[in-house]
Amino acid sequence: MEKFNNVSILLLCILTLQICNGGELRKQFYRTSCPQAEQIVQNVTWKRVANNPVLPAKFLRMHFHDCFVRGCDGSVLIDSTTNNTAEKDAIPNRSLSGFDVIDEIKTQLENTCPGIVSCADIIALATRDSISFQFNGSMWEVLTGRRDGNISSASEALANIPSPFANFTNLRQSFANKSLTVKDLVVLSGAHTIGVGHCNLFSNRLYNFTGKGDSDPSLNTTYATTLRSQCRSLSDNTTTVEMDPGSSLTFDNHYFSSLKQEKVDELTSSSSKFFTEFSQSMKRMGAIDVLTGNAGEIRKKCSVVN
Repeated sequence: MEKFNNVSILLLCILTLQICNGGELRKQFYRTSCPQAEQIVQNVTWKRVANNPVLPAKFLRMHFHDCFVRGCDGSVLIDSTTNNTAEKDAIPNRSLSGFDVIDEIKTQLENTCPGIVSCADIIALATRDSISFQFNGSMWEVLTGRRDGNISSASEALANIPSPFANFTNLRQSFANKSLTVKDLVVLSGAHTIGVGHCNLFSNRLYNFTGKGDSDPSLNTTYATTLRSQCRSLSDNTTTVEMDPGSSLTFDNHYFSSLKQEKVDELTSSSSKFFTEFSQSMKRMGAIDVLTGNAGEIRKKCSVVN
């Protein structure tokens, strides 16, 4: 009987490997340990997005910047200390926001089930839920079970977050370094269907493309004129413009329609195709170098290492 039990346990572990090895993300990770976890995240997120429609773009950027540095471990939430400049204070992250929403979610979760839900999972869930608010339903499934990292370095953020000035070759390599494909790169760029861009990150294409006071000839001339009317000079570092003109608060495939590039034509045919592909790429991005099992920690407060 004992031998049978051992074999049964072994088979059970094989069939439910995610649970037995404690090292994989899985569906409804908090089903027994904190059954209300995902609902709490959704409730707070939807309440906040209802009053602040730019939050989905903020969360998408936060999630992306978190996952590209040490994996999706919530390290982007950690505050700097006297002895360490954290990711949050790296140049690419100084314009991140939405941390107060993460803190509100974490507070409610700690009051409900202390020490159970990771800050890394909160980012992943809140990102999905912020996008989903528009559709009144979940846009993709978020596997959970991430644990929080305890290292956060501004220099690592600078080294790993793709530069807004990167060319396609550099971007492809950055994504490949995180085991993401060119298709993931193209699909996830669709996140720019919401949010804004800062003039100082592209105004050289309007005013000094080759260093001779010229503009980028590849730009649509009408659109370039519109941009120049908003971004008045190379030194304009405060003005922002819509990434997807006229549709910057609506998550759809309009961004690709605007690009009109042959490589993404399949994503212009219907929003449902884009939504499906985006969901799959978000799952892959959300699994980059995650800490699971006994690795990392569950932070009591997202901005401070335990």
